[in-house]
Amino acid sequence: AADAGLLVFLDADCLPGPGLLDRYRAAAAAHPGALLCGPVTYLPDGVKPENADALPALTAPHAARPAPPDGENVVAGPDDHRLFWSLSFAVTAATWTTIGGFDEQYEGYGGEDTDLAYTARKAGVPLVWVGGAHAYHQYHPTSSPPWQHLDDILRNGRLFAARWGFWPMQGWLDAFAAAGAIEHTPTGWRRSATGGSNAESL
Repeated sequence: AADAGLLVFLDADCLPGPGLLDRYRAAAAAHPGALLCGPVTYLPDGVKPENADALPALTAPHAARPAPPDGENVVAGPDDHRLFWSLSFAVTAATWTTIGGFDEQYEGYGGEDTDLAYTARKAGVPLVWVGGAHAYHQYHPTSSPPWQHLDDILRNGRLFAARWGFWPMQGWLDAFAAAGAIEHTPTGWRRSATGGSNAESL
């Protein structure tokens, strides 16, 4: 089949919308060398759809990422790779080989998807927002910022910064710093001496 080389990635806690595969196939045909990214809806607590037909009525894409109209593809600007999420994306097998996949130096939580996107950008792989390729993130309890992942975020952020010249996940870093848990030093972010007001949560 023409789409035999299409790879579609979904996080384990995400459900594919009924049109996701068709929209990714069409986008891959139109942009075979691109990193394709569809919109993601975060389902609220207690909403547990039992079949795909129930998903379209729940569609409310996260506002932090572009969500073009159904059937439309928008090539992202050169600075938009930072917006890439690995919750739902697709590439041709050839493009995956060009990018080289996820870097396994990243461990635990955070930074690996932004690194993938910047690796793609460096390789000349455009990012395309795919309208109608909806995925639905199933609810589970989280903390904001994600205190349980603080050490992962510091380790992975340091790796990313050494490679790309800036720290990712800046909103979370700012929140950790505001709570006194981390501090910025000439060599980057690290845990503060006091541990901050949320030390008991870590």
